[in-house]
Amino acid sequence: MNAFEELSPDALRAGRADALDDAVATALAAHPLDGVETEYPHYQGTVEGPEAPPRPAEDHPVFYGCFDWHSAVHSHWALVRALRLVPDHPNEDEIAAGIDERLTPENVAREVAYLDENPGFEEPYGWSWLLRLVAELHLWNDPRADAWREALRPLEERVRSGTRESFLEIDRPHRVGTHGNTALALAGVLDYARVVGDPDLERETEATARRLYADDTAAVVGAEPVGWDFVSPALTEADLVRRVLDPDPFAAWLDGFLPDLTAPPHDALLSPVDVEPDEGDGAAIHLIGLNVSRAWCLAGLADALNGRDGPVAERLREPLDDAARRHAEAGAADVLTDDYAGSHWLSSFALYLLTRNEGGIAPDAA
Repeated sequence: MNAFEELSPDALRAGRADALDDAVATALAAHPLDGVETEYPHYQGTVEGPEAPPRPAEDHPVFYGCFDWHSAVHSHWALVRALRLVPDHPNEDEIAAGIDERLTPENVAREVAYLDENPGFEEPYGWSWLLRLVAELHLWNDPRADAWREALRPLEERVRSGTRESFLEIDRPHRVGTHGNTALALAGVLDYARVVGDPDLERETEATARRLYADDTAAVVGAEPVGWDFVSPALTEADLVRRVLDPDPFAAWLDGFLPDLTAPPHDALLSPVDVEPDEGDGAAIHLIGLNVSRAWCLAGLADALNGRDGPVAERLREPLDDAARRHAEAGAADVLTDDYAGSHWLSSFALYLLTRNEGGIAPDAA
């Protein structure tokens, strides 16, 4: 058992960096540190002809590791966030040296060129994580963060413009439990806009969220989870809407969206998913991530109801709070697996849960 697994459900649910002692910080950095420099195995995409496809590092000299681009991006987010939240991080020199080597203007220019040639690449999941990475650099008052942010700026602008021109204009949301989930990406875009102080993007993202979700009632949750789900479509949507609506309207919306969390089928969202991971079983690995992401959604929803009066808050706050702790405990048991199917991405989810109240995640509107 590593130090992260030994954390109590209360510590995991609290979302505060005081749980990040040296042992926990080291445990959470180990897989991202290894993964961002691991080029193979890698998801290469479709092979279009007999010629060998370019190496991942040729197309993506910054984000070539971690099996796929989006995992490399959010692993960098996890490493930067760890440096910001843990003064004198045990792996500080190694983390900084690796990012310095990869995050150069020349390398970023090649990443931008790839997006120009493949405009829908990693939209929306990878884009939202790229914006989260930028937001994290913005939050960190350190000369290294300033330099890395400046190097990353052309890619930030490319993703930001693509988000406004393409993603925010979608006609209907994708209510899936995998990378195409619209609400998950919108939350990342909105968090970025609020952190960096981009009122136009914030306003446009809020408008998209309201257009797609504000009238939703009676969530269909009986089929959750499906296959390779690593987020809950229903809870991820609610986690977005809490960012957009004021507390009282949000409580009313949540009451209509999940009308009875203590009775079937909605009560299924309150119980962690049973996971029996086998070596190489990617679907089971995704369910580990599902328990972790459900935990941060449930905790966020409970927090949104804290201090509110009325029957909705009184009825939902305690079940949400209890479910957040149980999901956090269930996820922590397996989230730092050494199986590369999970180790290339799960540490980022663990850090998101553990530090969700330390800035950058669901910040208040400017």
